[in-house]
Parts: sequence; structure tokens; C-alpha cells
Amino acid sequence: MKRWIVALALSLALFAQAQSPGGSLTVSFKDDISTLDPAIGYDWQNWSIIKAIFGGLMDYQPGTTKLVPHFAQSYSISKDGKSYTFKLRKGIKFQNGREMLASDVKYSLERMLNPKTQSPGAGFYGGITGVEAFSSGKAQEVSGIKVLEPYTVQILLDKPDASFLHKMALNFSFIVPKEAVEKAGADFGHNPVGAGAFKLKEWKLGQQVVLEKNPDYFIKGLPYLDSITFLVGQDPNVAYLKLQRGEVDILGDGIPPAKFVDVMKDPKLKSQVVVGNQLMTGYITLNTQIKPLDNPKVRQALNMAINKERIVRLINNRAVVAVQVLPPGMPGYDPAYKGYAYDPTKAKQLLKEAGFPNGFSTVLYANNTDPNPRIAQAIQQDLSQIGVKVELKTQAQSTVIQAGGTKGQAPMIWSGGMAWIDDYPDPSDFYWPILSCSSAAPGGWNWPWYCNPALDKKAEAADAMVQPGQEAARAKAYQALFAEVMKDAPWIPIFHEKRYLMHTARVGGSDAILVDPIHTPVNYAQLWVKK
Repeated sequence: MKRWIVALALSLALFAQAQSPGGSLTVSFKDDISTLDPAIGYDWQNWSIIKAIFGGLMDYQPGTTKLVPHFAQSYSISKDGKSYTFKLRKGIKFQNGREMLASDVKYSLERMLNPKTQSPGAGFYGGITGVEAFSSGKAQEVSGIKVLEPYTVQILLDKPDASFLHKMALNFSFIVPKEAVEKAGADFGHNPVGAGAFKLKEWKLGQQVVLEKNPDYFIKGLPYLDSITFLVGQDPNVAYLKLQRGEVDILGDGIPPAKFVDVMKDPKLKSQVVVGNQLMTGYITLNTQIKPLDNPKVRQALNMAINKERIVRLINNRAVVAVQVLPPGMPGYDPAYKGYAYDPTKAKQLLKEAGFPNGFSTVLYANNTDPNPRIAQAIQQDLSQIGVKVELKTQAQSTVIQAGGTKGQAPMIWSGGMAWIDDYPDPSDFYWPILSCSSAAPGGWNWPWYCNPALDKKAEAADAMVQPGQEAARAKAYQALFAEVMKDAPWIPIFHEKRYLMHTARVGGSDAILVDPIHTPVNYAQLWVKK
């Protein structure tokens, strides 16, 4: 077994801009906070707050996608890549004052994996040995999660998984104290107790959530803030006005679309905006099980027929054109890959070769919230230029999701607000949940119902590259895999959307922190108040 210790590379000096301890900031959100239970939370608002209250064995260097140990002091991986051993830091305290132990890791993972918890993230951990028997009720514990010593936990996998450490940085694996969960019962999500930088001070349902500094946080000097207030139920346009008056410091939902152009034209307002990339791709799915989209030439033709630059202009250039599945910044992204150039003439020729010289009729589903109907209309217009008649079905998001997860229902879907955003920064997260054979299942997210067994095998081989020094080879393997996906053309990648965060001048923190690629939308522990 090979061992290495990765220093907690927080590199606070990288963000040194005269950090001042103390003070409070206010963040606005349109929607209420549904839960702060790390095993359950899975949306924009609660993820960032959960990550402020809790933590896991692994985390990311602030402002980057680089994995570092968090509550773990060190870890080791067996040569076969199927055994992970974590040594916990001693002296980590939960917010109820008790020290964290390896038994808490086992309890937290088994609680999340228990079907009674109904964790939306349980599927990420299905590769842990013994999960199937535990989930089905045949076993009382997960055999692959072993407490070796008070501060040592071992996790066994059925097969190697190079993304496993990323999964141990996801909130679903965050560590909770059993006694606090049992005390709160089903209401633990409203009475959270973790070991993160902040702890819950007050929660007025439908109004606000207030966090206060955790004085026992193990990283000395953090957090800088004494407290953070999250105002919920805030109309984005009203929140924008409050920010201008200094009543709100950060717009959690971003700049309201109706205000975007005005903000970016005003030098003073623009100076309060931080722009960053996010690991996302917006795309059109092409159902490979519905004629004539079952023909690769037809799918390739449609890829050539969409004017992506025009669509980017429709959203005020808040994105960059996409030519491949992976977004920039993701391992495996190929900056040299050209994809399918916009060429309606060649698209018509391909349709003719496929046996459709006069085009065909099909249906495109899209979310009914702006700007998605406008984007769908642009797609409709582009396809009409090559003889493809598109009927638009703009519906509620839940209806579109249901249609995509029903095998023969949706020929085409504009992903829109449901575009794929990474769960963790690893290329496997853009393959297994949305393009693999196993994901082509009822209720799933593989809306093209695409299945290429040969690529599944290549992905498994890439995921077996778990040892240090194999990262570049694995990225290259995924790069080749996604090039093969694009030959099959189950998607039309449209754009990679950027993140725009607006804040008041009193908010201190580097741009990398304000649009942290992992702590969505903001890494609160690294912010301070300018004085």
C-alpha cells in the first residue's frame, strides 16, 4: 500500500488582501432553503450553506478544483485502487463540542446510504462494497466501511474509481454526529450540527437563515466573518435594488436578466461584478431510439445546422460557444477540438445522404422559463433552413425532465436551465450519469438514450487509473472517449455558461473565491468585510 500525506494547501497567502476578522455580510436568494441536511440537500441555495456548516474527509483548495484532505489528515490508496484508508485529524470538534471519530464517518455514510434517508446522492456511492446488501435490507451495515482505529476508517470498493476522492468531497458524504441527528429526528435539516466554519444561529422559515462563526473550527483564523445572513423569498429585481442601497451584499441568484446589460454598461456597477467559468454545458439531446434520429448522419447534420453564436448573443454573451461535451477547465477538455462547424449546406447534404433530401418533422422540448423559449425558437428557425420542421413544446421543468426520462417520448430536448453542471470536477461526471449505457434508463438523465458498450469499457479503464502520476493519462483517455461520443453525435453542445456574481464594495475576497468553482455560489469561509 502506497502512502502519501497531502498538506492542507489552503495557501491563504494567495488570497491575502488585508483580510479583516469580524463583521457580517448579507446574501439574497429568491427561493427558500429547503433543508440543511448534507445527505439530502441538492440545490443551488442549500449547497453553499451546507458547505459552510459541514465538511467531509476531502475538500478543494479554495478557488480551485484541486483536491486536498480536509477532516482527513492523510489518506492512502491500495495498488489495486479498491481500498482507501483515511486518517482523521485529532481534535476536530462538532459544534456540540464532541470530538469527531472514525465511527462518525461510518455512521454518516451509512445514514446517507440508508433508503429511509432518501438521499439523492446515494447513487454516487453505489460502488462501495456491501452497499447493495445494505440498501436491500440483507445486511445491517455496509461491509466495505470499516473503522480500523478511533481515527482511522477504511472504505473498500467493488472496482477502482478514480473519482472516488471527489465523491468524498461532496456534501452527501459530509460527517454528522449521530446524537444530534437522533435528537432532531426528521427535522435535522432544520437543526443542523456539523464541524464546519459556521454554525446555525437562527432560522426564520421563509425569511432568513443566520450563520455565526464556529470558534472551534480547526483551521485557525477562519472564518473571517462573525456571521452571514441569508435573506430568502427575495425577488431578484428587488434584491438588486437592495444591493444598490447597501442592504444586501451578494446577489445569490446572480444579476437579474433584465438588469444585465445596464449593469455591464455602467463602469461603477461593472466593477462590482466578478466573472468566472463554471463547469457546465448547455446542449440539445437527440434521442437515438426515435427515427430518424437513430441515424448518426442525421444527428451529425443537425449538429452542423445550429448557429450557436446567435444563441450566445440571445443571452447577452453570458456564455462561450460549445463544440464538445466537456467544459473548459475540466480534465479531458480538448482546446484543439473543432467539432461540427456551422454549415447548413453540408448539413443538407448529410440529410440527403441519410435519405431525407426534403428534411423531416420532429419535436423539441424546452423549459418554459426565459430565455429558454427564445432559445428554442432560434433552434427551430435554424433547423427549418435545412428542411427540418420542429414543433416546440415549452413546458414546466418537471414535465421536461419526465419526458426526457421516458424512452420514446422526447425526440429532442433543449437542456436549458437543466444543463449539466458538474457534481464534482471530474470527466466521469459528464459520462456515467448522462451518456453511459447504465444511465439510459427510465427516470434517468441520459435523454438521448445513448448506449455505446465499447465506450463504457473505455470509461471503466480510465476510472481504474487511480494512482498519483496517472492523471494526465486518464484525462487523455477521457478526451479520446468524448471525441468518440461526438462522432456518434447524441448531443448538440451549444454553450458553456459563465457565472456573474454581483456584490457590494465592502465584500472582501479574491475573484477565485467569489466565483469558487466548487463552493457554489461562494466560498463563504474565505470572505471578509473591507474596512
